[in-house]
Amino acid sequence: MNEQKSYELAVQAFSPKISCRIKNIPLNLVRDIQEIRLRVNRPITLCTGNITYYVTENGQIATEPGGNLLTVDKDDMHRTFNNLCNYSVFSKQNEIKNGFITIRGGSRAGICGTAVSEKNSISNIRDISSIILRIASERIGCGNDLLNTVSEPERGFLLCGAPCSGKTTILRDVSRRLSVSHNVALIDSRSELAGTYMGEAQNDIGMCDVLDGYSKKDGFDHAVRCLSPEIVVCDEIGDDSDACSVENATGSGVSVIASAHCSDMDELMRKSSLQGLIKKRAFKSIVFLKSRREIGKIGEIIDCDELLD
Repeated sequence: MNEQKSYELAVQAFSPKISCRIKNIPLNLVRDIQEIRLRVNRPITLCTGNITYYVTENGQIATEPGGNLLTVDKDDMHRTFNNLCNYSVFSKQNEIKNGFITIRGGSRAGICGTAVSEKNSISNIRDISSIILRIASERIGCGNDLLNTVSEPERGFLLCGAPCSGKTTILRDVSRRLSVSHNVALIDSRSELAGTYMGEAQNDIGMCDVLDGYSKKDGFDHAVRCLSPEIVVCDEIGDDSDACSVENATGSGVSVIASAHCSDMDELMRKSSLQGLIKKRAFKSIVFLKSRREIGKIGEIIDCDELLD
């Protein structure tokens, strides 16, 4: 699905006041928008990798705050939230308590408000005060450079970069490509890779077997035990539990391709769980992306065999 279609589907989720003012913004800007941010009693913002745009009351684009800007009120937030849930909040409860809702088209809305806790865990979020809609970005072929450059990608690699640097988009395309020749299981804990909506992947993930909404631990356990994968792909590993799941999978003869939030080798090695995986050769390579200002661009590739020799 291209950026324009993803944007059009995302805009439909907003309240009528907002959607009618932002649905016809210039196409060249639509291609660059990564997020649309709504905050109660604040102007709506359209965010690219390095520029924040504002929307005026008459639907024009502004690059500076001030003037007659389109402001989000409580009614807008209430209507948008209900639209995101298809007016069935209960059916989205599991996603809501984890802080997000995936919509048709694969875009994901981060939800911010007041936490409702039960037994030391969040059971719900009420009084929604912010909605950050991350526009699904499916760029077929964006993983070609990585697959053509990384040595033996089917043996697994760790894709590292800052937030919004393109990790998820590249992982999706890499998974699609590799699934043609390998059995690939996709652990999509936050419904970002496949963008599953009502059981149907909204993004082209090829022949991957998708474990949607699974925790990393449950996803790895299920994949290795039941799906006979050659490669398991997952997004955003970081804590000790994630590292243990990766280690168990690689110990069972499965390659793992994963991403992590870290901009360089020094930052990566300060994370003990990731440092342990590197030392245990859980990945064949480590790939660093440049920055959110150069989305999807490879900065450095490190071969773990050479690093540890």
